[in-house]
Amino acid sequence: MAGWEATREAREARIETLHEQLTGAVERLVTGDDWRRGMEFAMRFRSRSFNNTLLIWAQHAAAYESGRVPDPSPRYVAGFNQWRALGRAVQRGQSGYMIFAPIMGRFASSTPGDTESWRTMERGEQPGAGETVRSRLIGVKPAYVWDVSQTAGDPIPEPPRPQVLDGGAPAGLWDGLAELVRQQGFTVGMVPSEREIGGANGLTDYVARSVQVRSNMDPAARVKTLAHELAHVMLHDPDRGDAVYHRGVGEVEAESAALMIAAAHGLDTSGYTIPYVTSWASSVEGKSPVAVVQDAGAGARTAAVYILDSLQTVQVTDGTPPGLTQAMRASSPDTRRAAPAPAPAPIAASAELTAARSL
Repeated sequence: MAGWEATREAREARIETLHEQLTGAVERLVTGDDWRRGMEFAMRFRSRSFNNTLLIWAQHAAAYESGRVPDPSPRYVAGFNQWRALGRAVQRGQSGYMIFAPIMGRFASSTPGDTESWRTMERGEQPGAGETVRSRLIGVKPAYVWDVSQTAGDPIPEPPRPQVLDGGAPAGLWDGLAELVRQQGFTVGMVPSEREIGGANGLTDYVARSVQVRSNMDPAARVKTLAHELAHVMLHDPDRGDAVYHRGVGEVEAESAALMIAAAHGLDTSGYTIPYVTSWASSVEGKSPVAVVQDAGAGARTAAVYILDSLQTVQVTDGTPPGLTQAMRASSPDTRRAAPAPAPAPIAASAELTAARSL
C-alpha cells in the first residue's frame, strides 16, 4: 500500500511540474515573435493537444540551450516504442519530454438516455446484453516523448515540402477553404475593394450567411483572409448555441487559426498577423494577456486541425514521424485491416471543436 501511495504522489508531483512548465510556456507566448513561433509550432505538431505542444516546445528549448539537441525546434516527436517501430532507438543519456497522457474510463448502460444509469466497467470486462459502452477522459498521467534528434537508426522518409512563390497562394488552398465555408452553410464571394466591406480585408455576415473577401490583394493575402473568415464561421456563428463571442478574443482566435493553416502550406503571414493579434488582444478587458493567448491558441488549434485534416492540399507534416502508423500496424500482433474512416462532417456541435482542448 505504501508503495502504491508513493507512486501516486510521484505521479501527482510530475503532473504539477507539467502544469508549471505549461504556465511558463504560455507566459512566454505573450510577446509577438514568441507567439508566432508558438502558433507555427502548434500547427506543425497538431497531432498533439495544444498544452502538450507547448510542453514539448518548452522542454526542447531547454534541451537546446543545454546542448543536448542540435536544433532549436523539434522536427518529429514520438514515444520510446514508437521510435523502435520505426527502426530507431533513443540515444543513451537523452531525457524524454514529459507530457500529459489521457486516462480513459469505460462505462456501460442498458438505458443510455438515463445519465444516472451508467456504471464503470472493470479492465477487460465485456458489456452485458443490450448495454451501450462509451469511453471518456477520467484523468491524466505523465508520459514521455523524444525528438528525432535524440534518436539514431533508420532514416526518416521525408514527405514533399510545399514551395510557395512570393505573393502567390498555395495550390488548391482557396478552393479547399471555400468548399469548407460552403459546407457550413455560407456562400463565398469577392468584392472589388475594402470599401464594400467597411474597410476590412474580409467579412463574415452571419445573417446573410455569406463570406466576402476583397479582390484587390495578392493571392496569398486573399487565401489567408479566407482562412481567417472560415475560422470565424466555425467558431463564432451565433446560430450555434455553444458559441461565446468577445470581439477581441474572436479576432485573436480567427487570426491564430489563419496563421496555422497558412504555415501548414509554407506561407508566412507573421508580418500581418503579429500586429493584428497584438492590437486585438490588448482590447480584452478583465483578462490577462496569458489567458487571452492560451484561450485563443487552444480554440484556434482545434479549428485549424479540423480544417487541415479536411483539405486535400500538400502540407508540411503534423509532428508525427512519417511511416509511424504503418510501422506500428506492422509490429502489432493484430493485423486485421480496419475499415476506412468516414469523411469528416461539417462542424455543427461544440463537442467536435472542444474535445482536444483539455490535455
